Amino acid sequence: MKAGDTAPLNARTSRPLGLTRLGFGGAPLGNLYRSVSEEDAQATLRAAHASGIRFFDTAPFYGLGLSEERFGTALDVMGREAVVLSSKIGRLIVDCPADEATETPQFVDVPQKKVVFDYTYDGVMRSLESSLRRLRIEALDILLVHDVDVWTHGSRALADEKVRELFEGGGYRALEELKASGRIAAIGAGVNEWQACTALLERGDFDCFLLAGRYTLLEQEPLESFLPACLARDVGIILGGPFNSGILATGAVDGAKFNYAPAPPAIMERVRRLEAVCSGHGVTLPAAALQFVLAHPAVRSVIPGAMSPREVRQNVALLEETIPAAFWAELKARRLLHEDAPVPAS
Repeated sequence: MKAGDTAPLNARTSRPLGLTRLGFGGAPLGNLYRSVSEEDAQATLRAAHASGIRFFDTAPFYGLGLSEERFGTALDVMGREAVVLSSKIGRLIVDCPADEATETPQFVDVPQKKVVFDYTYDGVMRSLESSLRRLRIEALDILLVHDVDVWTHGSRALADEKVRELFEGGGYRALEELKASGRIAAIGAGVNEWQACTALLERGDFDCFLLAGRYTLLEQEPLESFLPACLARDVGIILGGPFNSGILATGAVDGAKFNYAPAPPAIMERVRRLEAVCSGHGVTLPAAALQFVLAHPAVRSVIPGAMSPREVRQNVALLEETIPAAFWAELKARRLLHEDAPVPAS
C-alpha cells in the first residue's frame, strides 16, 4: 500500500503473511494490570474474530503462559487455518517453588512460574515447543525474538549481550532452520525500541518487527532512518502500543500512562495540544492515533489490545472514523507531527 491509502480493517497486506490491518495484541489477556476472567477472555477473542480481525499476537511472557493458553482455547472456535498467529522466544516459562516465582508487576494473578532468559539454539527450540503445547497447535506463522532491548534488560551492554547470545549461541540459526523446515513461516523481533531492530537488521534477514510504541502521534523518530531501512528491505512493521500505554486513548487525564509509567508534564501538555486540534475538527484522539500509524507504508498491521468485546468494537470503530485532511495539516502546521510523516487520505 502507498502512503495515505485506506482499506478495510480486514484487508490483507502483502508481506509478511497477509496480515489484517487491524490485529489483536494478546498481552491484556495475560491479565495485564488487572485480572480478566476466562469467560471474558474467550468472548473478547470471539468478538475480534467476528469483527474481521485475522492476525493475533501473543507471547510466553504474557501472564507467564496464560495468554497463550487462552489463545489455544479460542483457536478451537476460530479455526487454526483462518488466522495468522505470532508468538515469541527469549523467555522460558518454567515450574518452580513459590519462593522462586517471578514477580510480574504488570501481570496479575499469574501461574506460579519463573522466567529464564534464553536466546540460544536450545532456548529457541524449547520455547517454541512449550508455546505450541500451550496453543495446542503444530506450527506458528510468525516467531519473534522478544525483548532484546534496554527497556527489558536495563542497559545497552546487557541488551547487546542478549543479541550476541542470539547470533553466537545459535538462536538465530534455530530460527532459520525452523523457517526452512516450514514449522514457522516468518521470523522477526518484538521489542520496545527501534534501535534494537536496527541492530538486528545489521546481522540477520528478518521478515518483520513488532515495534511497541515507538512510532505514534507522540514519537516519530523512526522516520529518520529505521522506517526507510525497513522499506528498502521489504521488512514489515507490526505496530504495538499505538496509544503509548494509554495516554493517546484516555487523553491527558489524571493518572494517564505514557510508556508504562505516569505521563510526565511535558507529555501531558503535548497531549492537551493534540486534544485541542482534535476538538476543533471533531476528531477523537484515539482514532487519530490508530489511523496515523497505518498511513506509513512500512506498517502492515496495528495491534491494540482489548480486554472485552466492547473494547474490540471500540477499536474497530476508531479505524472507521472519518478524519479530514485539514486535521493532519493543522497538526503539521503546529509542529505536533513530523513534517514528513505520511498521513491517511481523507
